[in-house]
Amino acid sequence: MFEKIKRHSKKYGLAVLVVSLSFFAVFVFYLDWQYSHPRLTFVMLDVGQGDALFIESPTGTQILIDAGPPRKVLSPLSRAMSPFDRSLDVAIITNPDQDHIGGFLDVLSVYKVGKFLESGTLNDSKSYQNLREEIKNKNIPMILAERGMRLHLGGGAILDILFPDRNVSSWTANDGSIVARLDYGDTSIILAGDSTIKTEKIILENYSSSELESKILKVGHHGSRTSSSDAFVRAVSPVYALISNGRENKYGHPHSEILDALSSAGAEIFRTDLLGTIVMKSDGQDVKFSFHK
Repeated sequence: MFEKIKRHSKKYGLAVLVVSLSFFAVFVFYLDWQYSHPRLTFVMLDVGQGDALFIESPTGTQILIDAGPPRKVLSPLSRAMSPFDRSLDVAIITNPDQDHIGGFLDVLSVYKVGKFLESGTLNDSKSYQNLREEIKNKNIPMILAERGMRLHLGGGAILDILFPDRNVSSWTANDGSIVARLDYGDTSIILAGDSTIKTEKIILENYSSSELESKILKVGHHGSRTSSSDAFVRAVSPVYALISNGRENKYGHPHSEILDALSSAGAEIFRTDLLGTIVMKSDGQDVKFSFHK
């Protein structure tokens, strides 16, 4: 009987070894494929009525731009990242409103963050004060984002800060929102945060249409009519327009006139309330989208 058990144990051990080696071979193949086929990943996380964007460069640098409202970001973020990954290189607070920063305390409870960038606008809410205190307690550097700042993400991916171009500490959160542009080969994305028409006007004064033209526009302020002026949309001239908004939200976002303006500009519109999390992958030339509810 003991001999029989021994034989079964050997067979079971061999089976486990074969399965383990198979998984290892698949993992090695995956890493080799990733290395030989570098891609930029851009994810608009479905966090309801809020903003949360995840970027992973071809070399693995990871950025989280905003974190949505509380208790909304961890689930979609965990699906965008490796289950064994618990670190982010950079986190960016485009503005200190609750629908952008509420989830950062959740993030900091799970992930190690290398540094924070912020616009410089202020908010006296308890949520924002608690977040700043937690960032301080964890000794995470907080850097003021400024026009001209360039983040080299690796593999040719670059994030340029377009705004603020001045001290915005006395501005409203939306007027002083960070606006950035992400570039990787022929793929470019304007990240408009919650920027308003006032902000867009300043950006249009600082940059030509050729400098702003981008394949993708992350639409400002969830598709509110306070953003996405005709002049700004024409300058960006997006092929795709991405909107982060909650289902049946009380603000009526996205507003119909903005949807009409984007459609008139020839942009295909993707919305989180209809599609869930929006994933874009680019090899520097072509872009491919997938959607996950």
